[in-house]
Amino acid sequence: MRLVVGLGNPGKRYAATRHNVGFRVVELLAQRWGIPADQAQLGNLVGHGAIRHERTALARPQQYMNCSGQPVASLLGYYKLGVEALVVVHDEVELPFGQVRVKAGGGHGGHNGLRDLVKHLGADFDRVRVGIGRPPEGWDTADYVLGRFSEPEAAALDGLVETAADAVEEIVSAGTPAAIERFNPRPTPGDRPAGGARGGLSATR
Repeated sequence: MRLVVGLGNPGKRYAATRHNVGFRVVELLAQRWGIPADQAQLGNLVGHGAIRHERTALARPQQYMNCSGQPVASLLGYYKLGVEALVVVHDEVELPFGQVRVKAGGGHGGHNGLRDLVKHLGADFDRVRVGIGRPPEGWDTADYVLGRFSEPEAAALDGLVETAADAVEEIVSAGTPAAIERFNPRPTPGDRPAGGARGGLSATR
């Protein structure tokens, strides 16, 4: 069994913000696979079903982003699952808008939702990173992630969410290495990693 968690903030005020793209991916997966993911359980909205014939629970924590760890830890305990069963979908400012990458483990990179998950669970869970791009020069990162997508981004958002959902399905059905192979392009000679350390996200909502 896999537990797929989309990170975001509860409430209509935040529904259309960049920080809530993880919620959108889980909502799409629920639609694709006919899994009603609206049952209140241990601080989450949860649904149970199958993705590509694999037992899966879909969840959206209903605490604010920087308090995501305890609700997710409670679900893992309820299902008697180890952290290796967890897939977390989250927004990523270190990726340009439109890119999706799969990652096995790692640090929190300044993302407050991941920070709290790592605090409660350790770092050894799979992630689907959904690129929202860096804030424009002079913008506060918290204001940026809690803001809405630009018009061009909003027009392309459905495709981005679909690709992220595809990545989750690949992890669930074929495993993380296969998903990494499919969704993470191999570097070419001369490529350099994106520079700059990421500043911490101060958003609490």
